[in-house]
Amino acid sequence: MGGTKIAGALVHPDGTMTATTRRPTPRGTDGEAVMAAVAEVVADLAASPQWSSAVRCGIGSAGPVDTSRGTVSPVNIGAWREFPVLDRVVAELARHGADLPTVLAGDGVAMTAGEHWLGAARGHANALCMVVSTGVGGGLILNNQLHPGPTGNAGHIGHISVAFDGDPCVCGGRGCVESLASGTAIARRALDQGWTPGPGADRSAAGVAAAADAGDPVALAAYDRAGRALAAAIAATATLVETDIVVIGGGVAAAGDTLFGPVRAHLASYATLSFVQGLKVVPAALGTHAGLIGAAASAAMLLPAGS
Repeated sequence: MGGTKIAGALVHPDGTMTATTRRPTPRGTDGEAVMAAVAEVVADLAASPQWSSAVRCGIGSAGPVDTSRGTVSPVNIGAWREFPVLDRVVAELARHGADLPTVLAGDGVAMTAGEHWLGAARGHANALCMVVSTGVGGGLILNNQLHPGPTGNAGHIGHISVAFDGDPCVCGGRGCVESLASGTAIARRALDQGWTPGPGADRSAAGVAAAADAGDPVALAAYDRAGRALAAAIAATATLVETDIVVIGGGVAAAGDTLFGPVRAHLASYATLSFVQGLKVVPAALGTHAGLIGAAASAAMLLPAGS
């Protein structure tokens, strides 16, 4: 569930997906209209001949989330504030004859579960996975276990402060990674520093990346600044919990070496202790399937065995 779409799928034990479906996330409406789109997705899945084989349900949502209460307040879904999405989805499942154990996870935590199951963090006992897009989120694998924390927000690296005298962040803090390294922040920085995209050109972080690839010094500097912020936060997190790999996904990661080059270069200046010097930073592997596979993986990892 995100600001653009609400998607669903039946995810099989090997990670393949069937009965995939989606609806656009309603805008300019109330919470019930958004929930109606969720209900349509559930109904589509229930129409599959394989519906009766479902054994659990995972919900991945944009955040903030509060998994202890089953509620969500996504920044990009204004109609949902403290919305009881877990109970409402369970009720929709029951309407279609499915009494399934169900779990709610934030989208960063879900992506982390998916990348550990089938993606770039597979085989690593301790990992930090990140989504760098309009915002910056993340999640942690510790000792081969998904670690969402009491409210489901552990690993939310976007709101680690890396500049104590930096600009205010939308979260109320100051100098947060998100305010320096999100796609929105990269584009804003480049424009503020004099980057001038041509008529009709993409003014987003993707446009800045294209300009950086063409050698524009302002665009390159904007990505270098973002890479440095990410490197500082990655090093701090790895030092705290001893992860050995960092997986970065999301729209900004599509910039490839334009982003990963600065992150890796700056990481050498921050990850200096012996137990983090070998830290690897790699792109996410699941791409557009990360949300759905991650929701399924979260259900498998967070619900009790046998449920």
